[in-house]
Amino acid sequence: MTDAAAGRRRHQGLAVLTAFLALFSIVGLALYGLPFFYDFFVRDLGWTRQQVTSGNALSKLIVGPLFGIVAGIVVDRFGPRRLMIGGILVAGLAVVGLGGTATLAAFYAFYFMNALGNVCAGPLPNQVLLSGWFDAGRGRAMGIAYLGIGIGGALVPQIAHGLESVLGWRLALAALGVLMVVVALPAALVVREPLRAAAAAAVTPSETAPVPAGGGAGSITAVLRRPAFYLLALGSMASIGAVGGTIQNLKLYVTGDRHLGQQEAANLASLVLAGSLAGRVLMGWLADRWPRKHVMLLIYSIVAASIPMMAAAPGLTALRAAALVFGIGLGGDYMIIPLMAADLFGVRLLGRVMGIVLTGDNLIEAVAPMVVATLRDRAGSYGPGFAVLVALAVAGAAAVALLPRPQATGRSHSH
Repeated sequence: MTDAAAGRRRHQGLAVLTAFLALFSIVGLALYGLPFFYDFFVRDLGWTRQQVTSGNALSKLIVGPLFGIVAGIVVDRFGPRRLMIGGILVAGLAVVGLGGTATLAAFYAFYFMNALGNVCAGPLPNQVLLSGWFDAGRGRAMGIAYLGIGIGGALVPQIAHGLESVLGWRLALAALGVLMVVVALPAALVVREPLRAAAAAAVTPSETAPVPAGGGAGSITAVLRRPAFYLLALGSMASIGAVGGTIQNLKLYVTGDRHLGQQEAANLASLVLAGSLAGRVLMGWLADRWPRKHVMLLIYSIVAASIPMMAAAPGLTALRAAALVFGIGLGGDYMIIPLMAADLFGVRLLGRVMGIVLTGDNLIEAVAPMVVATLRDRAGSYGPGFAVLVALAVAGAAAVALLPRPQATGRSHSH
């Protein structure tokens, strides 16, 4: 192995580690950790389920359109590293602030900061970071990095429960915010930018050239003229909405409607994210061997099937089994989207493409939990809300089924 190849291998390893730790903190600890505290806001501050879930909803509705597409342009032009550093600091400070909030205005302000941190340091820059450093084995690299979400999400209910039982829920939130920064920031400070340092070596002509199936010139305008872009965006939005609506309401559902205790609720949430670990490894492995459209359709079908399994589970054992299946689908959901986008549209425009797609994802991920919680407040049952989530999941699978099969399939990346 030459010195250049060895150096590139080291930088690839650091990129995977950086993405793993960032996703562990920004998504694993924050996205899946904050819902653990929702029932404390309801209990101690007298807020409704709609108000508690609306912090996530309103922040993403504002931050997504204002900053999502801009973040994609910034990442394509300047690289992801600096954006990630700022996002990690903002997201950590937001979680610390949520621990001290006593008013809805402050609650919304800190959730706004949390959403901004997610845009700047969450999936978008990490997807571009890894796509810039990897060609062969990109699915495997993305799968390893996205294990951070599953591991963080599996650990955070136990971490949050342990901190809350010792410190109270307010100081537990503050400690969680500090932990996010301590875990994610060091690697982000030293990782190399792929776009300037290595992207030219990582991108093959087939990825920068127009995609044969109606690609046109290699510009974002040409991408937006392709029906495949809208099918991908619709499928992504629908499935992410189903996943987000389920996750954000899961603890409220199992403690309020299924009358589980705090420890059992934490265990169930950990089981979902433990299942996602297996899902990320499996789907990342399949994405390097199967056509990624087929992998994406498998993931979305699992999500669509598992939500009614959880809603109809007659007992705790069945509920645990359904949660595990849901976790497997969850594991591949976010990871497969940038892989499919890179196959369809190439990596040169991936930041801009994913900036638009993730903006739509953030909007539906914001609205779906609040809609489900509102239906629960009005109907006194999560039944109508779960029906909406199932409909979203089925719509996502249908949109993916209509996608064209890209010429650059996962099988071509395995060599």
